Amino acid sequence: MNTGKLLILGVFGAFTFASCSDDDNNDDMPMNEASANLYATSHADGNVTHYDLTNSTTTTITTSASDSEGIYVSPEDDSFTIAARGATQTSVQAYVGISDIIMSTVNLTAAFSGPSILQNPRDIAVNGNFYVVADSQNANAGRFFVFEKSNGSFTLSRTITTDFSVWGIEFVGNDLYAVVDMSNELAVFTNFLASNPADATVSASKRVAIEGIVRTHGIAFDGGTMIMSDIAAASGDNAATDGGFHVITNFMSKFNAVADGGTLAVGQQIRYAGAATLMGNPVNVEYDADSDTVYVAELANGGGRVLAFTNVSTGGGGNATPAVNNSLAGVSSLYFYKG
Repeated sequence: MNTGKLLILGVFGAFTFASCSDDDNNDDMPMNEASANLYATSHADGNVTHYDLTNSTTTTITTSASDSEGIYVSPEDDSFTIAARGATQTSVQAYVGISDIIMSTVNLTAAFSGPSILQNPRDIAVNGNFYVVADSQNANAGRFFVFEKSNGSFTLSRTITTDFSVWGIEFVGNDLYAVVDMSNELAVFTNFLASNPADATVSASKRVAIEGIVRTHGIAFDGGTMIMSDIAAASGDNAATDGGFHVITNFMSKFNAVADGGTLAVGQQIRYAGAATLMGNPVNVEYDADSDTVYVAELANGGGRVLAFTNVSTGGGGNATPAVNNSLAGVSSLYFYKG
């Protein structure tokens, strides 16, 4: 999540999303005076949906991909980058000129792409000019493809293989945090890029179990708070309603206090879960610390939803109704930007 200064804090506008409250006009939700934008990718068609949260407009952007998961927005060069999936598109793809889009639908062609080497991309994290793609191989192995973006191109810098299946990733400073798929664990690779300057097979610097989570997928960090999603059972009778997310305030001090292989107690977290949350398979999350809002890409419930939960660090957790519920088929990842 990339942020600038907000003049007034708030969440979504009335015409961008359908509110879950009885007030269909959503007039009680204050608006941001600065620009606030949410981007969402989809497995269903590869489209990117842009929600202009300030002006309450939605744009569907048709991309060159038929399926994508992982997105990063770069306001410096007015672009977003997605990780394309599928039989014919297996690369990072950059799309430029995105701030000029004012129509409800638009077709864009990738301005440039990286080499076609991705197999099962799940997320993108960026540090400087380096774009790291988490690519899941199997239950016991994952890879981080590291691309360098320079002069309108992506080149593969290195491939880092690790001993667990990867999903969501997030840079906190120079440290790369990665969820350990098929588990409730969170791993960190200290000083990731400098410590791994070439192709290598490495283990995480530290792995910690997050008590209360069954199977984690999404991760987001802002303002000292870490958000982790829990998809629980990926299939079965309750798969569309058994998901949730955890809020971990003062994350660094809590995480650093747990030894490698230890457990971060559920009492140090806030858990949101239950049928009213509409979360079954929350595959990706974003967090805005200024408004204390979590955005969720929910894949299982209703075929795909983009949800928002407000006041998450003070709301007490539990079976909360989302402040915002918007249908988006096959939603796979999110990126929130304000400035």
